[in-house]
Amino acid sequence: QVQLVESGGGLVQAGGSLRLSCAASGSIFTINNMGWYRQATGKQRELVATMTSGGSTNYADSVKGRFTISRDNAKNTAYLQMSSLKPEDTAVYYCNAEFPRRQFWGQGTQVTVSS
Repeated sequence: QVQLVESGGGLVQAGGSLRLSCAASGSIFTINNMGWYRQATGKQRELVATMTSGGSTNYADSVKGRFTISRDNAKNTAYLQMSSLKPEDTAVYYCNAEFPRRQFWGQGTQVTVSS
């Protein structure tokens, strides 16, 4: 059993910053990819950023240059540093961890960016 717990969400003004954390615990051996997804009201869940165990990253075009994903493999923790936040970034942000044959999701953390 693997559990992912997100933290760091909240209310921030446009132009501000937040750092999200995702801590994985449980029966963990090797995590291949970790990533962040978000879902705004009325929209489908979309990829925000992912990182492989080797450090390769992938970002949605809408967040390139503003968001940075990182991970601490020893702690099984991923982070999402969010800067220059815009109201359009408002969404529930979900952490995802991909194992060789399984993947797990966190419950999400709300990020609200005010105009």
